[in-house]
Amino acid sequence: MYQLFKPLLFALSPEKAHRITMTLLELACATAPGRALLRSWYFPKKNAAAVQALGLNFPNVVGLAAGFDKDGKHIEALACLGFGHIEVGTVTPVGQPGNPQPRLFRLPADRALINRMGFNNEGVEALAARLKRLREKGVPGGLIIGGNIGKNKNTPNEEAENDYLRCFEALYPYVDYFVVNVSSPNTPNLRALQEKEPLTRLLQSLQNLNHQQLKPRPILLKIAPDLGQEQLQEIAEIVQETALAGVIATNTTISRADLQTPEVAVAEIGAGGLSGAPVRARSTEVIRFLRQALPPQTVIVGVGGIDSAEAAREKLAAGATLVQLYSGFVYEGPGLVRRVVEG
Repeated sequence: MYQLFKPLLFALSPEKAHRITMTLLELACATAPGRALLRSWYFPKKNAAAVQALGLNFPNVVGLAAGFDKDGKHIEALACLGFGHIEVGTVTPVGQPGNPQPRLFRLPADRALINRMGFNNEGVEALAARLKRLREKGVPGGLIIGGNIGKNKNTPNEEAENDYLRCFEALYPYVDYFVVNVSSPNTPNLRALQEKEPLTRLLQSLQNLNHQQLKPRPILLKIAPDLGQEQLQEIAEIVQETALAGVIATNTTISRADLQTPEVAVAEIGAGGLSGAPVRARSTEVIRFLRQALPPQTVIVGVGGIDSAEAAREKLAAGATLVQLYSGFVYEGPGLVRRVVEG
């Protein structure tokens, strides 16, 4: 069904298409019969084995990557599509509008997206209030919820630690795991936080706060695909030194290599992170490297170019325990979750 409506959606700007799609999904999920119908269409029917990871019981291997539902407004509706986990955010302490529009672009010839959203969100307190209501109501179907946290654009890197700690404290009661996002290319100088000294300090501060809690949450680090081998080795060492639960590999890339879209069109789009099929091979390489560099208990979540069961199997074979979708979900529609799980 999605493929019938896809040409109409792709005739609209990506952000407008997203809003319309989520509005229609919310309407479809507004009644019990509507939810039941969606589940009958999209929930995996076989091979939906639960996955034990991070000390949590994931209903299946497939999750929705951060960025799709930044403010956690559509968790119940998205849960009807069969996801095993949904990662909300990236959220910042104070709400911010993000970068000027247009800031999200499709590259259909490459089955890819370019975004320079810039952590647009309503702020961590708004997200926490929304998640609190959801927890009180009951999270549907054992769905796991992750919280992806970042810093505000106007916060200097020297003070970034405070932003991450504030987000952690606000979301701690309501999320099952945390992801530290220092790898988005769309917040100025954010990727500098991936360097050894600031990253170690940031992660250790979060872990110190985490271990003060009655029940510490698993904390994962989301990294860029543009890191070299020495940098990846350093990341692996930091992850072990700070006793992180895992790594999400990978975020979007600043590379524009080997695209089918004409160079002129890509240049007109300008800056932003590239996601989708062109990132598939590199993200798999990063996963394979990290699996060798990290101890077996460190969880790797594979993201990048997953638009089929084959692409997901590739990530799992390289060493991922879980996978997440975003761009593939845009191009393939909600049926992709079931196809990946059953495949």
